[in-house]
Amino acid sequence: MPKKPNVLLIAIDSIRADHMSCYGYERLTTPHIDRFAQSGALFENTFSAHIPTTPAYASMLTGRDCFGTQVVALRHQGPLRAEAPTAAEIFRSQGYNTACVGFSGNPSSRGFDTYIDYAAWGSWEAGRSHKAQNLNEVAIPELARLTAADKPWFVMLRHMDPHAPYLPPEPYERMFYHGDECDPENRSMDPVLAFKPFATFFKSWMPPGISDKDYIIAQYDGAIAYMDACMQSIFQTLEGLGILDDTIIALNGDHGETLYDHECWFDHHGIYDNVLHVPLILRYPARVPAGARVSGYNQHKDLLPTLLDLAGLDAAPHPQKREGERESGSSALAEKAWRGFDGKSLLPMIAGEIASFESEFYISECTWMRKHGWRAPGWKLMIALEPDFHFKPEVELYNLAEDPEENHNLAAARPDVVAALRGRMEAFIARREAETGLPNPMLTQGDWHGTEGIGAFETSQQAYDTLYIGDLNEAIRLQAESREAGETEDEQQ
Repeated sequence: MPKKPNVLLIAIDSIRADHMSCYGYERLTTPHIDRFAQSGALFENTFSAHIPTTPAYASMLTGRDCFGTQVVALRHQGPLRAEAPTAAEIFRSQGYNTACVGFSGNPSSRGFDTYIDYAAWGSWEAGRSHKAQNLNEVAIPELARLTAADKPWFVMLRHMDPHAPYLPPEPYERMFYHGDECDPENRSMDPVLAFKPFATFFKSWMPPGISDKDYIIAQYDGAIAYMDACMQSIFQTLEGLGILDDTIIALNGDHGETLYDHECWFDHHGIYDNVLHVPLILRYPARVPAGARVSGYNQHKDLLPTLLDLAGLDAAPHPQKREGERESGSSALAEKAWRGFDGKSLLPMIAGEIASFESEFYISECTWMRKHGWRAPGWKLMIALEPDFHFKPEVELYNLAEDPEENHNLAAARPDVVAALRGRMEAFIARREAETGLPNPMLTQGDWHGTEGIGAFETSQQAYDTLYIGDLNEAIRLQAESREAGETEDEQQ
């Protein structure tokens, strides 16, 4: 019997598809990933329906939507549902060794044999961050170790370079920027640094005196380019081990990133398309044609069924209660629903047998705001389940055909479209609740924001005053000290 193929999931945190050159970005940020994409299939319309990291990975690693996982919040309380087996558990049950690099401790990371961490953060005082190289230093020996064993492997690598803090090392920090990032005539960073909830965090890693937003955006792009260069070492390792073409490789983003958009500064909250649209690239020469570009819609829930299909494994595993776990008390209807996945294999789409999966779908976010909505090809509806700290309106409606950047809220002008999309969303919610026997998890989050005892915010001002990291005055003091230290050093030189 031939050996089963290895499976490598390259998961990238906070990666915007539209900032990758293989997705049409004008800056050459991903030359190595571009070449990798040319040897496989690139999906042009992959969406992260459930924002942010924890629910996104829950969907990616279980093949289920948020009703199947019951995970929607970044700070999800408790473990992932036992009735939703993870990719690690399924591959392990099929005789695979499993390892995870950079994703330990998250409810969605359950079931790996081995967890390996690496330094994936940074600050201005600590200096430039070599996140991807830090990953390589632990991941490459692990890939070699697993390959030497007489079993196939499933490995997940979680790359963190595009996630703030954006601190790419030389020469990437100036690769896409030339100018004076502290030009006193440039005031584009004023509103960013005045945003109390994030101000301290920003000042911990942005240059003292920063005034130009384009410099920060260039750091984000530089971080992607640095990661791309380091990722080539992973591809080269697989080739050197003689297993590149025998390994199913999936590159997928958990969610995108807001840069200077929508006043959701340099983070990944909100359900605008810059956060929902993520890359997906698949490479496996035995079954995936080179150079394919697939335009059909798909979501994170489709990834796991696709990987199992590519590997020739059972794509509809029956969940098994692990030793020591309580009975869930779920209904027979829910148990039936859990026998399969909410997602489907993408192979028929790659082959051109199916044009697209759902072109309209439920979206949710529970990071710094609690909102849900409905995305259709031409329209986007967003509804706040409680006031948010950006003081945004309760209902937002965007014409995606005429306003793809979602800058003009038409909720007041088009109540008919709001009503129609809300009706579709509510019908979907009711159907999924009936199919799973479970409630919409967006309505059962409690202190989703991490501040115990508050519950849902009653006003935007309450949210603004509650959701901040540290003290603004302290941040200003630290910035001033850093700036003065820099000026003193310049004078001494």
